[in-house]
Amino acid sequence: MAAKPRSRKDADAAPDDRQPPSPDGREGPGGSDRKHPVDETLPPFRMFTSGLQHVAAMYAGVVAPPMIVGPAVGLGARDTAFLMGASLFTAGIATLLQTLGFWKVGARLPFVNGVSFAGVTPMIAIGRDRGHDGIAVIFGAIVVASVLGFVLTPYFSKLVRFFPPVVTGTVITLIGVSLLPVAFNWAQGGDSAAPGYGSTENIGMAAVTFVIVLALRKLLRGFLQQIAILLGLVAGTLVAVPLGMTGLDALRGADAFGFPTPFHFGAPQFEIAAIVSMCIVMLVCMTESTADMLALGRIVDRPADERIIEGGLRADTLGSAISPLFNGFMCSAFAQNIGLVAMTKVRSRYVVAAGGGILILLGLCPVAASVIALVPLPVLGGAGVVLFGSVAASGIQTLAAAALEKGENALIVAASVGVGLIPIAAPEFYHAFPKDLLVVLDSGISTGCVVAIVLNLAFNHLGAKPRAGEAAPAGAEREPDPVPVH
Repeated sequence: MAAKPRSRKDADAAPDDRQPPSPDGREGPGGSDRKHPVDETLPPFRMFTSGLQHVAAMYAGVVAPPMIVGPAVGLGARDTAFLMGASLFTAGIATLLQTLGFWKVGARLPFVNGVSFAGVTPMIAIGRDRGHDGIAVIFGAIVVASVLGFVLTPYFSKLVRFFPPVVTGTVITLIGVSLLPVAFNWAQGGDSAAPGYGSTENIGMAAVTFVIVLALRKLLRGFLQQIAILLGLVAGTLVAVPLGMTGLDALRGADAFGFPTPFHFGAPQFEIAAIVSMCIVMLVCMTESTADMLALGRIVDRPADERIIEGGLRADTLGSAISPLFNGFMCSAFAQNIGLVAMTKVRSRYVVAAGGGILILLGLCPVAASVIALVPLPVLGGAGVVLFGSVAASGIQTLAAAALEKGENALIVAASVGVGLIPIAAPEFYHAFPKDLLVVLDSGISTGCVVAIVLNLAFNHLGAKPRAGEAAPAGAEREPDPVPVH
C-alpha cells in the first residue's frame, strides 16, 4: 500500500530545517534530496566496468616507474616484478584515501592516485647500483618527505586563492598538453630502444584504436558510450592478437597470489641528501595535485576550495607515507584519469573507488595484473590521445571564461604556456642546470603553474588599482566557491 503523501499543513507543522537549494539546483545543504553526481553510486556491474576503465587508463603509468627504477638500482627481474605489484597495491590504497576518505583526509572527488613520475630521476640518482640498500634509502627519504608534506598541507592548501580562471585554465591546458607526449610514446611502442619503435605497424595500431574509440563514442548511447574507452581497448587488443602485437606470455609464470610483504627490501634507511631530494619532489607533487584537483573540480561541477584541496593533499601525503611500508613509491594525482572523467561524464567518486579496489586486487593477484598488461602500448596510446586531449579541451573552455581580452590576461596565458611547453618541445633545454633543479624544471605543469601564479599577482594584484569607472582586472578575482572554506 502506497504511503500517504504529506500535506502542506503537515509539512508546515514539522520543524523546517531546510535551506534554499544551491544555484546549480543539484545539491545544497538540505535544499535538494538529489545527490550531487560526485556522491552518486551506480549499479554494481556499471561500477565495476567503469572502475576497470580507470584502471586500464592508468595501469601503464603505475607500473612504468618501478620498471625503470628497479633495474637502475640493480634489482633482478623477480624483485622488479615485486615492485610493480606493490605499486599497484599502494596506488589502490592511495586512491581509496582520496575518494572515500576519513576525518579530514581525502578530496572525496573521482581522483586517482598512483606512483609519481616526478620522483623517477631522483630515485635513480639515490639508489643507482646499490640494490636492496638503495631501495631502502629511497623508502626512508619518501617517508620523511611525506610526513613533512602532511604537516605543511594546511598552509599549502591556502594557495588556492592564487588560482583564478586565468591561472586554472592555463594549468589545466598544460596538464593535457604535457600528457600528450606520453600517448605519442605509447603509440610508437613505449620503448625507444626496441626494434619496432615508431614503426608503421605500431602507429597504425594506435590509429585504428583512435578511430574505434571515436566511432564508439559516436554510435553508442548510455552506459556503453560511457565505457567506450574500455571497449576500444578491448577491441584494439583483439585486433592486435592476430597481428602478433600481443600474446599470452605475460600470463606465463605469474603467481595466482602474492602479498607485498612489508619491508621486503629491509627497514628504511635515512640519508640527508636523499631526504632533501625527495622533499623537493614532494613539493612538486603537491603543486601538480593542487592543479589537478582544480581541474577535476571544474569538470565535475564541484569547484575545489581550500578544504577540498587540503583533504586531497593530506590523502596524497598520507598515501605516500604508507606506501614504503608495502614497498611502494611516492603517490600523487594521475591526470590521465581526469580526461576519462571529462569524456565519459561519469563523475561518481565511488566508481574511482571501485578502481582503487581493483588496483588492490591486482597487487595481490599478479596473474590478474598480467591480464591488464596484455593491452599493447600502441592500443593504449591511441586511446590516450583522446583522453589527454579532453583534458586540454577542458582547460581551453576555462580560459574562454577568463576574459582574455581584458588587462594582461592574454599575456599571462601566453608566457605561462610558453614556459610550460619548454620541457615538451625541447627536452634538453635545461641540460646544463643542476640535477636537483631538474626535478622542478622538467615538469612543464609545475613551471607553467608557478609562472602563471607569479604573473597573475604581478599584473592583476600588485599595484593594480582600477581607475574611477573601471572594473577590477578580470583575472584578479576568483568565482565564489559553492562550498564554504573551513
